[in-house]
Amino acid sequence: MQHDRKQVAVWDVFVRLFHWCLVVAVAVSFYTTKTDGIPFLFPIEVHAQAGYLIIGLLIFRIIWGVLGTTYARFSTFVYGPRDTAVYTKALFKRRAPRYASHNPLGGWMVVLLLLSLSFQAVSGLFLSDDIFFQGPLYGLLDRDISGELASLHALNSDVLLILIGLHLVGVVVHALQGENLVAAMVTGIKRFTSEPVDIKQTHRTKHHLFALGAFLVAAGICGWLWFYPY
Repeated sequence: MQHDRKQVAVWDVFVRLFHWCLVVAVAVSFYTTKTDGIPFLFPIEVHAQAGYLIIGLLIFRIIWGVLGTTYARFSTFVYGPRDTAVYTKALFKRRAPRYASHNPLGGWMVVLLLLSLSFQAVSGLFLSDDIFFQGPLYGLLDRDISGELASLHALNSDVLLILIGLHLVGVVVHALQGENLVAAMVTGIKRFTSEPVDIKQTHRTKHHLFALGAFLVAAGICGWLWFYPY
């Protein structure tokens, strides 16, 4: 017997665009550090421009995480230690409830990814390879501090890869449990056989105006970094 599946509109178009643009920008960033890059362009330049785009995207997501639609807000999917521990215990017992938005562990994974990406992108603004690239903020810090920052920048790239790997594992685990997160991040719709525990009334008042404001702020900062004459 097939159960009726409840459809919940979770991720708005702005969250979905942010997610897939971020995937492309991060992929380009890692690609240019592991290969010779794109023909006729210095890899470090493409790497830097991908970083500037990531900064713009992160600024937008942070603003949207405060002012955006219900399921886009951090307050919807970032849970305290107690709730996270209860969910984790239930998960190991294979009794974890379904969530419309991110579950408590997924919410903290989002936070960790955003923090790691923020450090990676912002720290790059203070770095220089002494040949082709000099970040817009290079020179504001002592050379020794810049050297330490460069080491942390390299280390955090490995941390970021681990977090991305864990994120992909989570996507696979959800898929094995019948929850297709990739499709949901394309359509914005999640499907459930029963009502999720965090179902909420969505509010759309002035969201498009907020989205435009967030986009203009993020685009302005990203544009300044992109065309900065280093």
